[in-house]
Amino acid sequence: MAPKRPVWSGSLTLGLVTVPVRLYSAIEDHTVHFRQFERGTSDRIRYRRVNERTGDEVELAEIVKGYELDDGDYVLVEPEELDEIAPGRSKSLDVEAFADLADIDPMFFDRTYWLAPAGSDYDKPYSLLLAAMAKTDKAGVAKFVLRGREYLALVRAGDGVMLLDTLHFAADLRDREKSLPDLPEKAPARGKEFDMAVNLIDALTEDWRPEDYRDTYTDRVHELIEAKRKGDKVTPAAEAAEPTKVVDLFEALQRSVKNGKRRGKKDKGPQLADLTKAQLDELAKEREIKGRSKMKRADLERALEEAS
Repeated sequence: MAPKRPVWSGSLTLGLVTVPVRLYSAIEDHTVHFRQFERGTSDRIRYRRVNERTGDEVELAEIVKGYELDDGDYVLVEPEELDEIAPGRSKSLDVEAFADLADIDPMFFDRTYWLAPAGSDYDKPYSLLLAAMAKTDKAGVAKFVLRGREYLALVRAGDGVMLLDTLHFAADLRDREKSLPDLPEKAPARGKEFDMAVNLIDALTEDWRPEDYRDTYTDRVHELIEAKRKGDKVTPAAEAAEPTKVVDLFEALQRSVKNGKRRGKKDKGPQLADLTKAQLDELAKEREIKGRSKMKRADLERALEEAS
């Protein structure tokens, strides 16, 4: 696979230290995208820009933007006027200050990028800054322009590479007092229930292994598409279990702690429902399950559970 192209190139600047860097997207979208068709035909559905009064289609060049005022009137703005006040392309990522990573609420994080040196000539200063940030557990706060938009950013140490996170501005975060209708009343956290809740969290604590968690819905969408392509029957997913009603908090916590401890003793791995059909086939092959080639997904899961 060809290397990814950088989405931005410039210099990372800390005081008098300047390191040429390149920015690469670290996030990939795995959402399954569909196009729209009229049922019973192969005719694509298209969207048009239509004048709501006349019903006539309007060319893009004839469209201006409008900002609605409190009284219902609009201020019309030409695209060229927005271009004139848009920030110019950043050529430098200037770190204005450093902050403790622990002090930054995850609510501010938006999207993650890799920040790599622009060439081998810059490996030494890049590695030095990377090691210093890792040692101090601090991150640089900066602002820069990407694709015509100004971003607040955080430069931090990753595993052998710097990471850049675009951040939400403080004004982007909603006021919880105004947005949430049912905030809980503050109650003292103490007593047996509190100790049991702490024990429950301890019992369910394990090492963070992101590879254990899969987007099972996207896997099932791919399986649905493949089944329909082959003309196979589609098996609907099982209904989600109804949540149990909590009657006695202390009793529920006690039972949860016991279940958590039993769960912690098991060798945890990905669940069968989280695996793709191909992965189930491979697992069935490893366990020498007979007739696996003719089994559907539900049969494979059942056979694997019995084999365990």
